[in-house]
Amino acid sequence: MSDIDRRRRDFPALRGTKGAPPPVYLDSACMSLVPQAVLDAIQEYYTDYPGCAGRSLHRFAEEVGHRYEGARESFARFLGAPSPSGIVFLRNATEAINLVARGFDWKPGDRVLVTDQEHNSNLVVWQRLAQERGLQLAHLRLPSDGTFDAEALDRELARGVRLVSFFQTSNLDGRSLPVREITERAHRKGAEVLIDGCQAAPHQGVDLQALGIDFYALSLHKMLGPSGTGLLAGDPERLAKLSPLVIGGETVEWTTLTEHQLRPPPHRFEAGLQNYAGVLGAAAGLQYLEQVGLDEVEAHDRSLNATATRELAQEPRVRLLGPEDSAQRPSIYSFTLDGVDPNDAALFLDEGYRVMVRSGMHCVHSWYRERSLPGSIRASFYLYTSPADIDTFVTGVRELLDRIPASTTSAKAPPMSRGKRPIRRARVRGA
Repeated sequence: MSDIDRRRRDFPALRGTKGAPPPVYLDSACMSLVPQAVLDAIQEYYTDYPGCAGRSLHRFAEEVGHRYEGARESFARFLGAPSPSGIVFLRNATEAINLVARGFDWKPGDRVLVTDQEHNSNLVVWQRLAQERGLQLAHLRLPSDGTFDAEALDRELARGVRLVSFFQTSNLDGRSLPVREITERAHRKGAEVLIDGCQAAPHQGVDLQALGIDFYALSLHKMLGPSGTGLLAGDPERLAKLSPLVIGGETVEWTTLTEHQLRPPPHRFEAGLQNYAGVLGAAAGLQYLEQVGLDEVEAHDRSLNATATRELAQEPRVRLLGPEDSAQRPSIYSFTLDGVDPNDAALFLDEGYRVMVRSGMHCVHSWYRERSLPGSIRASFYLYTSPADIDTFVTGVRELLDRIPASTTSAKAPPMSRGKRPIRRARVRGA
Protein backbone atom coordinates (compact mmCIF):
# COMPACT_ATOMS: atom_id res chain seq x y z
CA MET A 1 0.00 0.00 0.00
CA SER A 2 1.35 3.42 -0.96
CA ASP A 3 1.79 6.33 1.47
CA ILE A 4 -1.12 8.21 -0.09
CA ASP A 5 -3.39 5.17 0.19
CA ARG A 6 -2.52 4.79 3.87
CA ARG A 7 -3.10 8.48 4.43
CA ARG A 8 -6.48 8.43 2.74
CA ARG A 9 -7.64 5.73 5.14
CA ASP A 10 -7.38 8.31 7.93
CA PHE A 11 -10.19 10.37 6.37
CA PRO A 12 -13.66 8.88 6.91
CA ALA A 13 -15.21 10.93 4.10
CA LEU A 14 -12.97 9.14 1.59
CA ARG A 15 -13.98 5.63 2.56
CA GLY A 16 -17.11 5.49 0.41
CA THR A 17 -20.57 4.56 1.65
CA LYS A 18 -23.24 1.94 0.90
CA GLY A 19 -21.16 0.20 -1.72
CA ALA A 20 -20.38 3.42 -3.60
CA PRO A 21 -16.76 4.14 -4.53
CA PRO A 22 -14.90 6.87 -2.63
CA PRO A 23 -15.58 10.41 -3.85
CA VAL A 24 -12.97 12.47 -5.66
CA TYR A 25 -12.83 15.52 -3.40
CA LEU A 26 -11.21 18.47 -5.19
CA ASP A 27 -12.69 21.32 -3.13
CA SER A 28 -10.15 21.62 -0.31
CA ALA A 29 -9.65 25.34 -0.98
CA CYS A 30 -13.21 25.77 0.30
CA MET A 31 -12.96 23.34 3.19
CA SER A 32 -10.55 20.51 3.85
CA LEU A 33 -11.65 17.08 4.94
CA VAL A 34 -10.87 16.08 8.52
CA PRO A 35 -8.91 13.03 9.66
CA GLN A 36 -10.27 10.63 12.26
CA ALA A 37 -7.93 12.16 14.84
CA VAL A 38 -9.91 15.41 14.67
CA LEU A 39 -13.21 13.63 15.23
CA ASP A 40 -11.66 11.74 18.15
CA ALA A 41 -10.42 14.95 19.76
CA ILE A 42 -13.87 16.56 19.50
CA GLN A 43 -15.58 13.54 21.01
CA GLU A 44 -12.96 13.30 23.75
CA TYR A 45 -13.74 16.84 24.87
CA TYR A 46 -17.46 16.18 25.20
CA THR A 47 -16.91 12.76 26.77
CA ASP A 48 -13.94 13.24 29.10
CA TYR A 49 -13.75 16.90 30.17
CA PRO A 50 -16.74 18.97 28.95
CA GLY A 51 -15.99 22.04 31.03
CA CYS A 52 -15.57 25.82 30.62
CA ALA A 53 -11.96 27.01 30.58
CA GLY A 54 -10.99 29.77 32.97
CA ARG A 55 -14.23 29.86 34.97
CA SER A 56 -14.46 26.94 37.35
CA LEU A 57 -11.79 25.20 39.43
CA HIS A 58 -12.94 21.61 39.04
CA ARG A 59 -11.06 19.00 37.01
CA PHE A 60 -13.10 19.38 33.82
CA ALA A 61 -12.42 23.11 33.67
CA GLU A 62 -8.75 22.70 34.53
CA GLU A 63 -8.25 20.05 31.86
CA VAL A 64 -9.96 21.92 29.03
CA GLY A 65 -8.18 25.13 30.03
CA HIS A 66 -4.81 23.41 29.90
CA ARG A 67 -5.52 21.86 26.50
CA TYR A 68 -7.04 25.04 25.05
CA GLU A 69 -3.97 27.08 25.94
CA GLY A 70 -1.82 24.23 24.66
CA ALA A 71 -3.58 24.56 21.32
CA ARG A 72 -2.78 28.28 21.33
CA GLU A 73 0.89 27.47 21.89
CA SER A 74 0.84 24.93 19.05
CA PHE A 75 -0.53 27.38 16.52
CA ALA A 76 1.86 30.10 17.66
CA ARG A 77 4.78 27.74 17.08
CA PHE A 78 3.42 26.57 13.74
CA LEU A 79 3.01 30.14 12.44
CA GLY A 80 6.19 31.56 13.96
CA ALA A 81 4.09 34.04 15.93
CA PRO A 82 5.89 36.29 18.44
CA SER A 83 3.98 34.81 21.39
CA PRO A 84 1.05 32.49 22.15
CA SER A 85 -0.75 35.54 23.53
CA GLY A 86 -0.77 36.83 19.96
CA ILE A 87 -3.08 34.00 18.84
CA VAL A 88 -6.78 34.88 19.03
CA PHE A 89 -9.20 32.02 18.39
CA LEU A 90 -12.20 33.04 16.29
CA ARG A 91 -14.75 31.43 13.97
CA ASN A 92 -12.84 31.99 10.72
CA ALA A 93 -10.61 34.38 8.78
CA THR A 94 -13.65 36.52 7.95
CA GLU A 95 -14.14 37.30 11.63
CA ALA A 96 -10.40 37.90 12.02
CA ILE A 97 -10.37 40.46 9.20
CA ASN A 98 -13.46 42.13 10.64
CA LEU A 99 -11.81 42.30 14.06
CA VAL A 100 -8.89 44.24 12.61
CA ALA A 101 -11.13 46.37 10.41
CA ARG A 102 -13.52 47.31 13.20
CA GLY A 103 -10.80 47.56 15.82
CA PHE A 104 -8.62 50.22 14.18
CA ASP A 105 -8.88 53.83 15.36
CA TRP A 106 -9.73 55.05 11.87
CA LYS A 107 -9.80 58.69 10.89
CA PRO A 108 -11.71 60.04 7.89
CA GLY A 109 -9.49 59.90 4.83
CA ASP A 110 -7.35 56.97 6.00
CA ARG A 111 -6.57 54.75 3.02
CA VAL A 112 -6.78 50.95 2.88
CA LEU A 113 -5.10 49.17 -0.03
CA VAL A 114 -6.39 45.83 -1.32
CA THR A 115 -5.77 43.94 -4.56
CA ASP A 116 -8.38 43.57 -7.27
CA GLN A 117 -8.54 39.83 -6.56
CA GLU A 118 -9.54 39.74 -2.90
CA HIS A 119 -12.11 37.41 -1.40
CA ASN A 120 -15.29 39.21 -0.36
CA SER A 121 -14.18 38.80 3.26
CA ASN A 122 -11.31 41.18 2.52
CA LEU A 123 -13.32 43.62 0.45
CA VAL A 124 -16.86 44.12 1.73
CA VAL A 125 -15.86 45.22 5.22
CA TRP A 126 -13.64 47.97 3.77
CA GLN A 127 -16.43 49.12 1.49
CA ARG A 128 -18.72 49.33 4.50
CA LEU A 129 -16.16 51.29 6.52
CA ALA A 130 -15.69 53.68 3.62
CA GLN A 131 -19.41 54.44 3.90
CA GLU A 132 -19.53 54.56 7.68
CA ARG A 133 -16.23 56.17 8.67
CA GLY A 134 -14.97 57.92 5.58
CA LEU A 135 -12.15 55.53 4.73
CA GLN A 136 -10.71 55.58 1.24
CA LEU A 137 -10.42 52.19 -0.44
CA ALA A 138 -7.71 51.80 -3.07
CA HIS A 139 -7.12 48.82 -5.36
CA LEU A 140 -3.86 47.38 -6.64
CA ARG A 141 -4.45 45.63 -9.95
CA LEU A 142 -2.55 42.38 -10.34
CA PRO A 143 -1.03 41.31 -13.69
CA SER A 144 -2.93 38.41 -15.26
CA ASP A 145 0.22 36.33 -15.73
CA GLY A 146 0.79 35.91 -12.00
CA THR A 147 3.72 38.33 -11.69
CA PHE A 148 3.80 41.11 -9.09
CA ASP A 149 4.32 44.79 -9.95
CA ALA A 150 6.29 46.23 -7.05
CA GLU A 151 6.47 49.65 -8.71
CA ALA A 152 2.68 49.82 -8.83
CA LEU A 153 2.61 49.01 -5.11
CA ASP A 154 5.10 51.78 -4.38
CA ARG A 155 3.00 54.27 -6.33
CA GLU A 156 -0.03 53.43 -4.20
CA LEU A 157 1.97 53.56 -0.98
CA ALA A 158 3.39 56.97 -1.95
CA ARG A 159 -0.17 58.33 -1.90
CA GLY A 160 -0.42 57.46 1.79
CA VAL A 161 -1.80 54.14 3.06
CA ARG A 162 -2.80 53.27 6.63
CA LEU A 163 -3.25 49.54 6.07
CA VAL A 164 -2.32 47.09 3.32
CA SER A 165 -4.69 44.09 3.34
CA PHE A 166 -3.76 41.38 0.80
CA PHE A 167 -4.14 37.65 0.34
CA GLN A 168 -1.02 35.53 0.57
CA THR A 169 -2.33 32.92 -1.87
CA SER A 170 -5.36 33.57 -4.04
CA ASN A 171 -8.42 31.36 -3.69
CA LEU A 172 -9.33 32.27 -7.28
CA ASP A 173 -6.28 31.04 -9.21
CA GLY A 174 -3.74 29.88 -6.62
CA ARG A 175 -1.07 32.52 -7.23
CA SER A 176 0.98 33.71 -4.24
CA LEU A 177 2.22 37.21 -3.51
CA PRO A 178 5.73 38.11 -2.26
CA VAL A 179 4.53 38.86 1.26
CA ARG A 180 7.88 39.75 2.79
CA GLU A 181 8.66 42.25 0.04
CA ILE A 182 5.18 43.74 0.29
CA THR A 183 5.48 44.06 4.07
CA GLU A 184 8.90 45.70 3.89
CA ARG A 185 7.74 48.23 1.31
CA ALA A 186 4.58 48.97 3.28
CA HIS A 187 6.44 49.44 6.57
CA ARG A 188 8.90 51.84 4.96
CA LYS A 189 5.92 54.05 4.12
CA GLY A 190 4.37 53.72 7.58
CA ALA A 191 1.59 51.31 6.60
CA GLU A 192 0.62 48.24 8.60
CA VAL A 193 -0.04 44.90 6.93
CA LEU A 194 -2.90 42.40 7.28
CA ILE A 195 -2.55 39.14 5.35
CA ASP A 196 -5.26 36.60 4.53
CA GLY A 197 -3.39 33.32 4.90
CA CYS A 198 -6.27 30.91 4.28
CA GLN A 199 -4.86 29.32 1.12
CA ALA A 200 -1.20 29.53 2.13
CA ALA A 201 -0.71 28.22 5.68
CA PRO A 202 -2.31 24.82 5.00
CA HIS A 203 0.16 24.16 2.18
CA GLN A 204 3.46 25.91 2.93
CA GLY A 205 5.57 27.01 5.85
CA VAL A 206 4.76 30.42 7.33
CA ASP A 207 7.03 32.39 9.68
CA LEU A 208 5.22 35.53 10.74
CA GLN A 209 8.23 37.05 12.48
CA ALA A 210 10.44 36.52 9.44
CA LEU A 211 7.78 37.94 7.14
CA GLY A 212 7.20 40.92 9.43
CA ILE A 213 3.41 40.78 9.09
CA ASP A 214 1.38 42.80 11.60
CA PHE A 215 -1.82 40.72 11.40
CA TYR A 216 -2.50 37.29 9.91
CA ALA A 217 -6.00 35.85 9.39
CA LEU A 218 -6.55 32.12 9.04
CA SER A 219 -9.49 29.72 8.72
CA LEU A 220 -8.62 26.42 10.37
CA HIS A 221 -11.35 24.56 8.47
CA LYS A 222 -9.04 24.77 5.46
CA MET A 223 -6.23 22.94 7.25
CA LEU A 224 -7.89 19.78 8.59
CA GLY A 225 -9.82 21.51 11.38
CA PRO A 226 -13.60 21.49 11.94
CA SER A 227 -15.88 24.18 10.62
CA GLY A 228 -16.28 27.31 12.69
CA THR A 229 -12.62 27.54 13.73
CA GLY A 230 -10.14 30.23 12.80
CA LEU A 231 -7.66 32.65 14.28
CA LEU A 232 -6.05 36.04 14.11
CA ALA A 233 -2.31 36.15 14.77
CA GLY A 234 -0.34 39.27 15.62
CA ASP A 235 2.04 40.90 18.01
CA PRO A 236 0.31 41.17 21.43
CA GLU A 237 1.27 44.84 21.78
CA ARG A 238 -0.23 45.66 18.40
CA LEU A 239 -3.33 43.60 19.14
CA ALA A 240 -3.80 45.54 22.38
CA LYS A 241 -4.40 48.68 20.32
CA LEU A 242 -7.43 47.16 18.62
CA SER A 243 -10.92 47.58 20.03
CA PRO A 244 -12.68 44.23 20.61
CA LEU A 245 -15.35 43.24 18.13
CA VAL A 246 -17.45 41.66 20.92
CA ILE A 247 -17.09 42.10 24.68
CA GLY A 248 -18.65 40.42 27.69
CA GLY A 249 -17.80 37.40 29.77
CA GLU A 250 -14.10 36.43 29.90
CA THR A 251 -12.98 39.69 28.24
CA VAL A 252 -12.63 41.81 31.39
CA GLU A 253 -10.47 41.82 34.49
CA TRP A 254 -13.21 43.44 36.57
CA THR A 255 -16.39 45.45 36.31
CA THR A 256 -18.43 47.85 38.39
CA LEU A 257 -21.90 49.12 37.57
CA THR A 258 -20.34 51.96 35.59
CA GLU A 259 -16.99 50.79 34.19
CA HIS A 260 -14.72 47.84 33.39
CA GLN A 261 -11.14 46.96 32.59
CA LEU A 262 -10.33 44.76 29.60
CA ARG A 263 -8.02 41.78 29.90
CA PRO A 264 -4.87 41.79 27.77
CA PRO A 265 -4.80 39.96 24.44
CA PRO A 266 -5.84 37.40 23.43
CA HIS A 267 -8.59 37.06 26.04
CA ARG A 268 -10.14 40.48 25.48
CA PHE A 269 -11.11 39.26 21.99
CA GLU A 270 -12.54 35.88 23.01
CA ALA A 271 -15.90 36.79 24.51
CA GLY A 272 -18.16 34.20 26.07
CA LEU A 273 -17.87 30.44 26.16
CA GLN A 274 -15.51 29.35 23.39
CA ASN A 275 -15.65 26.59 20.79
CA TYR A 276 -13.39 24.36 22.89
CA ALA A 277 -14.25 21.20 20.98
CA GLY A 278 -13.54 22.93 17.67
CA VAL A 279 -10.23 24.42 18.75
CA LEU A 280 -9.04 21.13 20.23
CA GLY A 281 -10.13 19.39 17.04
CA ALA A 282 -8.21 21.96 15.01
CA ALA A 283 -5.14 21.35 17.17
CA ALA A 284 -5.41 17.64 16.41
CA GLY A 285 -5.61 18.50 12.72
CA LEU A 286 -2.51 20.65 13.07
CA GLN A 287 -0.65 17.77 14.71
CA TYR A 288 -1.64 15.50 11.83
CA LEU A 289 -0.49 18.10 9.29
CA GLU A 290 2.86 18.50 11.03
CA GLN A 291 3.38 14.75 11.08
CA VAL A 292 2.92 14.65 7.30
CA GLY A 293 5.13 17.73 6.91
CA LEU A 294 4.49 20.87 4.89
CA ASP A 295 7.38 20.10 2.53
CA GLU A 296 5.65 16.84 1.66
CA VAL A 297 2.29 18.59 1.27
CA GLU A 298 3.67 21.24 -1.06
CA ALA A 299 5.58 18.71 -3.17
CA HIS A 300 2.45 16.54 -3.40
CA ASP A 301 0.34 19.54 -4.50
CA ARG A 302 2.89 20.46 -7.18
CA SER A 303 2.99 16.95 -8.60
CA LEU A 304 -0.79 16.67 -8.84
CA ASN A 305 -1.23 20.11 -10.37
CA ALA A 306 1.53 19.48 -12.90
CA THR A 307 -0.33 16.38 -14.08
CA ALA A 308 -3.69 18.13 -14.34
CA THR A 309 -2.12 21.11 -16.12
CA ARG A 310 -0.21 18.94 -18.59
CA GLU A 311 -3.23 16.78 -19.46
CA LEU A 312 -5.75 19.57 -19.85
CA ALA A 313 -3.32 21.76 -21.79
CA GLN A 314 -4.09 19.39 -24.67
CA GLU A 315 -7.71 20.57 -24.69
CA PRO A 316 -8.04 23.84 -26.66
CA ARG A 317 -11.39 24.67 -25.02
CA VAL A 318 -9.91 24.68 -21.53
CA ARG A 319 -9.06 28.25 -20.48
CA LEU A 320 -6.70 28.35 -17.52
CA LEU A 321 -6.93 31.20 -15.01
CA GLY A 322 -3.75 32.49 -13.41
CA PRO A 323 -0.12 31.59 -14.08
CA GLU A 324 0.54 29.01 -16.79
CA ASP A 325 3.26 27.39 -14.69
CA SER A 326 1.54 25.03 -12.25
CA ALA A 327 4.42 25.48 -9.79
CA GLN A 328 3.22 29.05 -9.25
CA ARG A 329 -0.26 27.85 -8.15
CA PRO A 330 0.39 24.37 -6.72
CA SER A 331 -2.80 23.81 -4.75
CA ILE A 332 -5.34 25.23 -7.24
CA TYR A 333 -6.27 24.58 -10.87
CA SER A 334 -8.89 27.14 -11.93
CA PHE A 335 -10.34 27.18 -15.44
CA THR A 336 -13.30 27.75 -17.74
CA LEU A 337 -14.62 25.61 -20.58
CA ASP A 338 -15.68 27.22 -23.86
CA GLY A 339 -19.39 26.67 -24.39
CA VAL A 340 -20.05 25.19 -20.93
CA ASP A 341 -21.53 26.95 -17.91
CA PRO A 342 -19.21 26.47 -14.87
CA ASN A 343 -22.02 25.30 -12.61
CA ASP A 344 -23.22 22.73 -15.14
CA ALA A 345 -19.66 21.48 -15.51
CA ALA A 346 -19.42 20.99 -11.76
CA LEU A 347 -22.71 19.10 -11.65
CA PHE A 348 -21.68 16.91 -14.60
CA LEU A 349 -18.45 15.93 -12.81
CA ASP A 350 -20.27 15.24 -9.56
CA GLU A 351 -23.11 13.23 -11.06
CA GLY A 352 -21.07 11.26 -13.55
CA TYR A 353 -17.70 10.82 -11.86
CA ARG A 354 -18.20 11.64 -8.16
CA VAL A 355 -15.70 14.46 -8.70
CA MET A 356 -16.38 17.41 -6.39
CA VAL A 357 -15.07 20.77 -7.61
CA ARG A 358 -16.10 24.35 -6.88
CA SER A 359 -17.91 26.46 -9.47
CA GLY A 360 -19.06 30.07 -9.57
CA MET A 361 -17.31 33.29 -8.66
CA HIS A 362 -15.54 31.93 -5.57
CA CYS A 363 -16.49 34.95 -3.43
CA VAL A 364 -14.46 37.19 -5.75
CA HIS A 365 -17.47 38.61 -7.60
CA SER A 366 -15.72 41.92 -8.30
CA TRP A 367 -13.00 40.27 -10.39
CA TYR A 368 -15.46 38.27 -12.52
CA ARG A 369 -17.91 41.12 -12.98
CA GLU A 370 -15.17 43.40 -14.30
CA ARG A 371 -14.43 40.74 -16.94
CA SER A 372 -18.07 39.84 -17.64
CA LEU A 373 -17.38 36.21 -16.70
CA PRO A 374 -20.11 34.03 -15.19
CA GLY A 375 -17.56 32.23 -13.04
CA SER A 376 -15.02 29.44 -13.32
CA ILE A 377 -14.37 25.88 -12.23
CA ARG A 378 -11.82 25.31 -9.47
CA ALA A 379 -10.15 22.04 -8.61
CA SER A 380 -8.08 22.25 -5.45
CA PHE A 381 -5.72 19.65 -4.05
CA TYR A 382 -4.50 18.61 -0.64
CA LEU A 383 -2.52 15.94 1.14
CA TYR A 384 -5.20 13.25 0.66
CA THR A 385 -5.70 13.85 -3.08
CA SER A 386 -4.43 10.90 -5.10
CA PRO A 387 -3.03 10.67 -8.66
CA ALA A 388 -6.06 8.52 -9.47
CA ASP A 389 -8.28 11.46 -8.43
CA ILE A 390 -6.56 13.63 -11.04
CA ASP A 391 -6.99 10.95 -13.69
CA THR A 392 -10.74 10.75 -12.96
CA PHE A 393 -11.05 14.53 -13.00
CA VAL A 394 -9.31 14.83 -16.37
CA THR A 395 -11.39 12.00 -17.83
CA GLY A 396 -14.60 13.70 -16.69
CA VAL A 397 -13.62 17.04 -18.21
CA ARG A 398 -12.75 15.38 -21.50
CA GLU A 399 -16.07 13.52 -21.68
CA LEU A 400 -17.95 16.72 -21.00
CA LEU A 401 -16.12 18.47 -23.83
CA ASP A 402 -16.85 15.55 -26.14
CA ARG A 403 -20.55 15.74 -25.33
CA ILE A 404 -20.90 19.48 -25.91
CA PRO A 405 -19.65 20.60 -29.34
CA ALA A 406 -17.51 23.70 -29.44
CA SER A 407 -20.28 25.65 -31.18
CA THR A 408 -22.77 24.99 -28.38
CA THR A 409 -23.79 28.10 -26.49
CA SER A 410 -26.46 26.61 -24.23
CA ALA A 411 -25.48 26.37 -20.58
CA LYS A 412 -27.34 23.11 -20.12
CA ALA A 413 -25.29 19.93 -20.14
CA PRO A 414 -26.71 16.74 -21.71
CA PRO A 415 -27.88 13.70 -19.76
CA MET A 416 -25.28 11.23 -18.58
CA SER A 417 -24.79 7.91 -20.35
CA ARG A 418 -23.88 4.41 -19.20
CA GLY A 419 -26.68 4.29 -16.64
CA LYS A 420 -25.46 7.33 -14.72
CA ARG A 421 -27.99 9.67 -13.18
CA PRO A 422 -29.14 12.57 -15.38
CA ILE A 423 -27.57 15.88 -14.60
CA ARG A 424 -29.61 18.22 -12.43
CA ARG A 425 -29.75 21.89 -13.23
CA ALA A 426 -27.42 24.10 -11.28
CA ARG A 427 -28.85 26.20 -8.49
CA VAL A 428 -25.63 27.65 -7.18
CA ARG A 429 -24.97 31.16 -6.05
CA GLY A 430 -21.97 32.94 -7.49
CA ALA A 431 -20.13 32.86 -4.16
